[in-house]
Amino acid sequence: MSVKLHIKKGDMVYVNAGDSRGQQGKVLSVDPAKQRAVVEGVNMCKKATKPSSQNPQGGLQEKEAPIHISNLQPIDPKSGKPTRIGRKADSKGKLVRYAKKSGEEIR
Repeated sequence: MSVKLHIKKGDMVYVNAGDSRGQQGKVLSVDPAKQRAVVEGVNMCKKATKPSSQNPQGGLQEKEAPIHISNLQPIDPKSGKPTRIGRKADSKGKLVRYAKKSGEEIR
């Protein structure tokens, strides 16, 4: 079952709930099946890694953990504030996402 999400890879988003509340970042990846997204610099966790050729030292590494998309809101390109998303057909009849606050199209 495929679900239409309001967030895509590359979007700038605002975190509105959880420990990382109030932070902003760029979406690095989205998992539609689990409805989670990984956001750059948000929801950081420590992960223990074994020594390898890429990381000869091993030890603790900080990386972004996935966050549920219900805790994320896209940022309005005009005002820079969080907004909701709508979908409408453009001049060519293709569905595009737009910010409900300003009406600005989101790429």
